[in-house]
Amino acid sequence: MTNHPQPVLQDFDVLIVGSGLAGLSAAMHLAPTHRVAILTKRSMSDGSSGWAQGGIAAVLGEGDSFASHVDDTLVAGAGLSDPEATRFVVEHAPESIEWLRQLGVPFSQEGGHLHLTREGGHSARRIVHVTDATGAAVQRTLIEHVRRTPNISLFEHHTLVDLITSEKLGLPESGGAVASGNRCLGLYALDEKTDEVLTFRAPRTILATGGAGKVYLYTTNPDTATGDGIAAAWRAGCRVTNMEFIQFHPTCLFHPSVKSYLITEAVRGEGGRLLLPPSAGGTRFMPEHDPRAELAPRDIVARAIDFEMKKHGVDCVFLDISHQPEAFILEHFPNIHARCLELGIDITKQPIPVVPAAHYTCGGIHTDLAGRTDLAGLHAIGETAYTGLHGANRLASNSLLECMVFAHAAAQDIRAHSMPLPPAVPAWDDSQVTDADESVVISHNWEELRRFMWDYVGIVRTNKRLERASHRIRLLQQEIQEFYSAFHVSRDLLELRNLVQVADLIVRSAQSRHESRGLHFSRDYPGADPNPRPTILTP
Repeated sequence: MTNHPQPVLQDFDVLIVGSGLAGLSAAMHLAPTHRVAILTKRSMSDGSSGWAQGGIAAVLGEGDSFASHVDDTLVAGAGLSDPEATRFVVEHAPESIEWLRQLGVPFSQEGGHLHLTREGGHSARRIVHVTDATGAAVQRTLIEHVRRTPNISLFEHHTLVDLITSEKLGLPESGGAVASGNRCLGLYALDEKTDEVLTFRAPRTILATGGAGKVYLYTTNPDTATGDGIAAAWRAGCRVTNMEFIQFHPTCLFHPSVKSYLITEAVRGEGGRLLLPPSAGGTRFMPEHDPRAELAPRDIVARAIDFEMKKHGVDCVFLDISHQPEAFILEHFPNIHARCLELGIDITKQPIPVVPAAHYTCGGIHTDLAGRTDLAGLHAIGETAYTGLHGANRLASNSLLECMVFAHAAAQDIRAHSMPLPPAVPAWDDSQVTDADESVVISHNWEELRRFMWDYVGIVRTNKRLERASHRIRLLQQEIQEFYSAFHVSRDLLELRNLVQVADLIVRSAQSRHESRGLHFSRDYPGADPNPRPTILTP
């Protein structure tokens, strides 16, 4: 048995879990008035935001309008986007772009003005970008500001273990916005460098932990996308909504030496064509699936690619932009060009092999327009949250926008409604033993989960596949709970625990939707319900 020294209690005004665009933006907005802690389970730059290539959607060009951006979002959302949330985000987009410009984000320009590109599902050019590496440029700028901003403390390599709530501790009702009086008091986090679980206490906690793409075998997401915030909020009693809608990006680079490399939507927006492999005729196929062809929303393009791959028995399709001038390609897609060239693919002369891959979690923790969850003192923003914006399918480049708009809204709400420091909370009970032999089992469980989720709960679903997945999840949950109860926690165990919980929420949501809509396509229910509603799960 290992006895660790009692960890020091960390007190702050606001705890932010996650260092992507949502978390860093919220920290910057709160730092002038609050003592903020940012916890991130790897380094500051390891989240999904830095991987975003395309850009940020905002109405800034002549002839464009808020109404048009709203309509495009509602169309992509396939009848499940909330109109109020959509208008809220769209109308706050220009000020969000201006805020980033003031911070020094070097957006691409043309003729002295912001260059606006176009992506699938958009009826106008409204994508603000930094060539083809927008997320990386925005993250670099924000990280530089955060590191030198007083009142912000950084805790890298700290993994969320669980939220601390008054209900879990058996405390009397502590007031707040929920009927039960349950309140978030802070959280426990594993410090990987010391292998200790630390206690963080604060009247406000913001979950900005991103999505859950790593629940699938093939994903464009980084290794950090394990659904930590969604799982923790569910365990704390928060509702979770629309988890069946997992966006599969149509064009992930297909190469044996590379995983998770996204080929941005903007390649299709600038004229890229999807082709069958030469062995299957090498012809263009998207016009046969949708009149918008390559500019159709992602769910339609991903299903079309999946259909053609299965029909012809091929491992990938090809995305061809080589008909554009070489100078144009080098100007707009320098990073994609360089990365592909390293792999022997010259995109100015050759098509790019691509496959669909899990890309974005459209559902998440149920929130209002201030980012508030069902648990008093807890906000959720960014991909980990369900705001109603994305509906059954996310419109391209609305994700980074949502991060900024709701980071600002949550910060405003926190500044406007002060809460007292929570009462004393107990330290983590760290009297368990570590069994090194179990690490192999955890690794095998991780691989099993991701493979059967890909096979049974992917782009096309059936009742039988979902039931098979549900059965496997129940077995894994039992085994993982035994590990969690008996052994000292590790990041791998915590992430696996969260992924299995998220997988369960995805399957339960998919089983509840008896129709096909947006990102959820069921062979057993191919038609659309004339009166669709969000899928809301309650713990």
